[in-house]
Amino acid sequence: MQLRRMRPAWNDCDVAYATTHPGYRAELEQDGSGAGTPRFYTFPDANRWQKFRLLQQLIVVAWIVIRERPDVIVSTGASAGYFALRIGKRLGTRTAWVDSIANAEELSLAGLRVALYADLWLTQWPHLAGNASRGLRSPRYFGAVL
Repeated sequence: MQLRRMRPAWNDCDVAYATTHPGYRAELEQDGSGAGTPRFYTFPDANRWQKFRLLQQLIVVAWIVIRERPDVIVSTGASAGYFALRIGKRLGTRTAWVDSIANAEELSLAGLRVALYADLWLTQWPHLAGNASRGLRSPRYFGAVL
């Protein structure tokens, strides 16, 4: 949802979306932005306790990134976004991580881990900007998406 809200920022761009939710395809087609229907991919949902599913997710995300060869990857988080940014960075892709609006009290674990690889790291909460631990650079705040 947060990436869809950012869609006007890339109206004139060639865009592909990747998500765990196949139902978002219909929402993208019906959003009325007039930007055409972007390419759409799904990948398995996984979390850090589901090691086999994480491996499946990594393989599918890697395939998507290698197939698309994007100029820029923007992610709002979790493991798949982490994988996409890490793979994209190795391919020379510019990367942006937007920590989810749900992370109101602290920065996400995935955001902290991807901080070294994201060209731009954003938080949607002003009190979290400038907050980084473990010697990492800090996220920036320019406003909330929702």
